[in-house]
Amino acid sequence: MDKTTTISVAKAITETPQPENEIARGAVELVHAVGMHARPAVKLTKLAKRFKARIAVRVAGAVDWIDAKSVAKVMAMRAAQGSVIEFEAQGADASAAVEALTTLVAADFPDTGR
Repeated sequence: MDKTTTISVAKAITETPQPENEIARGAVELVHAVGMHARPAVKLTKLAKRFKARIAVRVAGAVDWIDAKSVAKVMAMRAAQGSVIEFEAQGADASAAVEALTTLVAADFPDTGR
């Protein structure tokens, strides 16, 4: 199966759009062999915490969004290999956050030496 990554950006409807109202969404296939376990969950949440935007994550089709900055909640998602992971971020750096997180998942959580 091909790795898929999609990113979309929408502006909240206000009289004068502000960067903090930016909403970005993205989806990516989880290719990690054992799914979302401790190591990928830690990498995902560490990256999410670098952004000011509020970031939520879920397995495609799930009703509830999960705080992407909480390791325990991300691990509790129990996303299996091949699942599609959806991200939604709101804030001034929402687009950058979604792009970075989808890239991390698509690349199978590479070690960065940090």
